[in-house]
Amino acid sequence: MNKPLKLDTDELEILRDFERGELESMKNFREEKRKLEEAARNTLQKNKRINIRLSSRDLETIQKKAAKEGIPYQTLISSTLHKFVTGKLKSAR
Repeated sequence: MNKPLKLDTDELEILRDFERGELESMKNFREEKRKLEEAARNTLQKNKRINIRLSSRDLETIQKKAAKEGIPYQTLISSTLHKFVTGKLKSAR
């Protein structure tokens, strides 16, 4: 038996627009897709290494949260920093 999809607000809006026939095919789809894929690769490319000192307690907490998410703790740290510098994660001040 298929489970119903759980869609977030943005996904529901896209589905409603599709069902109302409000979406149009993109011209030059393959070229646009190639450009977007290249931009994503360039944006997400990890080409710098850093060393950082953390308290044992903070590192253990990060490792536990990463384990709960099923991702490496370095990936969690990198993702969190990326969200912060792109404005998707706000300072706690």
